[in-house]
Amino acid sequence: MKFRIDKKYIHWGVTAFLVIATSILFYYLLFHKESISSGFHTFITITMPILDGLLLSYLLTPILNGVEKRLISLFCVKFHVEFTSRNKKRIRMLSILITVIIVTFLIYSFFATIIPQLIRSIQSIILQFPVYISNLTVWVQRLLADNPDIEDAVIEMMDRYSVELNNFLNLNLLPKMNEVIRDVSLSFLGFLKTLWNLILGFIISIYILGSKELFAEKKKKIVYALFETDAANAIISDVRFTHRTFSGFMVGKVIDSIIIGIICFFGISMMDIPYAILISVIVGITNIIPFFGPYLGAIPSALLILMVNPLQCLYFIIFILVLQQFDGNVLGPKILGNSTGLSSFWVIFSITLFGGLFGILGMIAGVPIFAVIYAGIKAFINQMLLQKKLPTDTSEYLDVGSIEKGEFIPYEAKNAAAFPGSDTNSGHKQEKSKSIIHQFFRSDKEETNSDDKQNNTK
Repeated sequence: MKFRIDKKYIHWGVTAFLVIATSILFYYLLFHKESISSGFHTFITITMPILDGLLLSYLLTPILNGVEKRLISLFCVKFHVEFTSRNKKRIRMLSILITVIIVTFLIYSFFATIIPQLIRSIQSIILQFPVYISNLTVWVQRLLADNPDIEDAVIEMMDRYSVELNNFLNLNLLPKMNEVIRDVSLSFLGFLKTLWNLILGFIISIYILGSKELFAEKKKKIVYALFETDAANAIISDVRFTHRTFSGFMVGKVIDSIIIGIICFFGISMMDIPYAILISVIVGITNIIPFFGPYLGAIPSALLILMVNPLQCLYFIIFILVLQQFDGNVLGPKILGNSTGLSSFWVIFSITLFGGLFGILGMIAGVPIFAVIYAGIKAFINQMLLQKKLPTDTSEYLDVGSIEKGEFIPYEAKNAAAFPGSDTNSGHKQEKSKSIIHQFFRSDKEETNSDDKQNNTK
């Protein structure tokens, strides 16, 4: 007699095993958090060179692709060099070398020129702070000479807060700057360890860049091996969309911020505004944050200039407003295009949400992350509508009062059916007014519809 195992008992056994394993895992996570945290930290420390290599290779890939395209065009098109596998490897290695030289030069230029001037500017601000407060006090007194009550209140407030700020600058910030420099000098071993991880990561990134097509092929091979063909196609398509969204937004935003910082430097230098490099760096870095970034950078810069010269502060504010209008309406759309596909409301929503959860990093990365989530939700909704044989065009739902047997019933028709004794003449007048309003909203919906179609093609 052949022994046969009932599938019902197998199902129960697997379910019981999963429940017990989950319970044990939950217990361990609840009462051994420190051990898990320590183990996770050890794992991150060990794999840090690999993580650095992956991050560096991802950041350097756009530069490598641009250099490689130009070298291929130069050698294979202009000089008619045969595009063999050996020549392809040579072009790849030459492209990697040029990319490394470009990045190294940019990093060296930044640390050799910008950083020392930033330190000198901050030290000058701290040392000249009492003079700036005195100048600002004199200006306020002249401005409010005809209002002695307001003048006394403002002067009292300035005296109180200036003393606190001066103590903070001299007792906290300046000693901490020297302390940071001293700690960096003393913790040489830690610096060497970090430098060693970066060197290993840099070497790993070169290997990844040299064989990036091979790594891409292996990733696709694994995906198609683990999932069904349709699911694998969807996963690869989603990964490509995520990559395009993140890379397009982040690279474009960095380029946009660098250009804005350079324009800001030349603009305020021509107006003879002090601390041009410091202010330009602040404006350029904060410009990476969408929507709120320009204001976050302009406010402390304006306060700094206000202490030196109130009239120059006014010029700076006007200049920043003009610069941000240029960035928002001309430069930004030219560089970024519609890389996220989000409206202004969703941009503000994503910045507020992720900024509240993860701080400054969340404000920077929140827009592309939410763009990916938004695209996924929209794709899911469109798929559900297609299953119900309903249109995915958003503008089709503007005047819908109800859907009966797959047919759209306008709100006016449904309302007329509910109230059959309405005045005909007044109905015609209302219909004319509604038609004008409908056309107005229709234009906005057509723009939204075009954006939806573009996003659906991704």
